[in-house]
Amino acid sequence: MALAAVSFVPGLAIGSFLNVVAARVPAGRSILHPASSCPSCGVTIAWYDNIPLLSYVLLRGRCRHCQAPISLRYPAVEFLTAALIAGCFLKFGWSADALIGGFFCAALVAVSATDLERRVIPNLIVLPAAAVVLVANTLVHPSVEWIAGGLGASAFLLLAALAYPAGMGMGDVKLALLLGVGLGRTVPVAMLIGMVAALVPSVVLLVRHGSKARKMGIPFGPFLAFGGVIALFAGQSLLHAYLGLL
Repeated sequence: MALAAVSFVPGLAIGSFLNVVAARVPAGRSILHPASSCPSCGVTIAWYDNIPLLSYVLLRGRCRHCQAPISLRYPAVEFLTAALIAGCFLKFGWSADALIGGFFCAALVAVSATDLERRVIPNLIVLPAAAVVLVANTLVHPSVEWIAGGLGASAFLLLAALAYPAGMGMGDVKLALLLGVGLGRTVPVAMLIGMVAALVPSVVLLVRHGSKARKMGIPFGPFLAFGGVIALFAGQSLLHAYLGLL
């Protein structure tokens, strides 16, 4: 518990960095320079206005200079990243699995933010993350399950994307690759949970808009990421419970 609490603070800092990644990578901008600035007035943000969570609260969610509202995405990404990293250390202790799990969760938060805001899952985030997680898992737990999980999950969604291009993008296929190399044999749990979770807003749209809902896409990445987080923390238990019913 103490280790998880200690890891929460650096997790906030990582979340703050992920906000930069989510804002700049899809736009093709450098994540290193220039310094962060208000997207409305362009004034460079001072260090004391860039403290994760705390600055948002003290500024009441508005720019100090122009009073433009600050997107809720910023504190949400910071908090979720910190909570998930703390959760990894709570579950796995001080271990390589905790570090890999924390990196895996951070990547999922980043691509969820870009998919929600811009409807894109950038190759520059998801593919390097998948490569790092694959190498790390294979070194720590030598097995073909990681590459098999990645190829199997991505192939499954690739077939879905080819069959229904309007409802599934290639970004989702690459995200499935990350899920597979991160989860191995429990990736089916993540895929199933993600698909079931995505049904909820789909049904709401169908009820509210009828046949027009077919033309209203929803970002699928965050739902896959949600399934990935659940599978990371409880995938083995859920898989054993399901197999026990057969």
